[in-house]
Amino acid sequence: MSRQCKGALMAAGGGICWGISGTMGQYLFTHEAMHTTWLIPIRLSLAGLLLFAYWLVKDRKLLFAPWRQRGSAVMLVLYGVLGVSMSQFLYFLTIQFSNAAVGTIMQDLSPVMVLLVACAAARRKPRLYELVSIVLALLGVTLLTTHGDLTTFAVSPVALIAGVGSAVCVTVYNCLGPRQELRAYPVSLLQSWAFLMGAVLFALTMHPWTLGYTPSLRGVGGILFVVLFGNLLAFNLYMTGVKLIGPEKSVLYGFSEPVTAAILAVALLSTPFTLWDALGFAAVFAMLVVLSFGGKRHTERLAGGFKKKNGADTGGCICSVPVYEGVSSHNGCPTRCTPQHRMYQRSTL
Repeated sequence: MSRQCKGALMAAGGGICWGISGTMGQYLFTHEAMHTTWLIPIRLSLAGLLLFAYWLVKDRKLLFAPWRQRGSAVMLVLYGVLGVSMSQFLYFLTIQFSNAAVGTIMQDLSPVMVLLVACAAARRKPRLYELVSIVLALLGVTLLTTHGDLTTFAVSPVALIAGVGSAVCVTVYNCLGPRQELRAYPVSLLQSWAFLMGAVLFALTMHPWTLGYTPSLRGVGGILFVVLFGNLLAFNLYMTGVKLIGPEKSVLYGFSEPVTAAILAVALLSTPFTLWDALGFAAVFAMLVVLSFGGKRHTERLAGGFKKKNGADTGGCICSVPVYEGVSSHNGCPTRCTPQHRMYQRSTL
């Protein structure tokens, strides 16, 4: 199997697992009377403890290394609490007050938010293709939330606010993860601390033990299912795909997440899915396409001009693709870059 084919399958597989996990979350809310304030502390605890135990056995010294330096410790807290944990909570809150399809598609707005952060960091205006992607993102959200009637909401305002909030939090951890303070550590190690910090935070603030809820056997199975597919399997599959084919292609194959969630929610949970929803999905997918291919062409033009001017090769690293994939784009490079390539990376911002 070719590298491209394997990467596509991995990225799509990760998206499918996330879509299945989101649908299971909707089932737990609608059929098991579970609440986000009960589910999230339990889910994060289980996932965090599993990853923590794995790294405790594999490399105990590396596991505690981020806490030995103030800079990495601060970034890890921001990454874990404001990014990973809050995105998990708001994502499932969106599903609870709408459905799995809406919850997953709202998170796909994060690339355009990362784009805005990149523009602000570089103190530049959005380029034409970036402006088009912003318009498409706004159009998609409008179609999904109003169904063509601007005088009313087709989804709960709570779901809309939580959905946008979840995309903001995804943006936070996408921007903080590649920073110098954290890039030396494996993603699964960072996730273990992120999940544990979130579990403690939500347990102390939401007091799930006071809700008086006891899950059924199916509910327990559903929780384990969400942890396995949503926290462990999906992320590893998707990030493997990113390493193989790059983020600009992976984000497109990752659109299998909302598609899977929509199909399963309609087929298994009788969730309504209208023409307006389909048009909203199409607009968000078009936004991802414009960002991916527009950014790639722009970067290739810069690479050609830089090479012609400086006689240096960019090396073809996957970190030299769309700027919106990471404000500190070079930091996510899995290969050893030349000084010229690092200079080229700075020139793309």
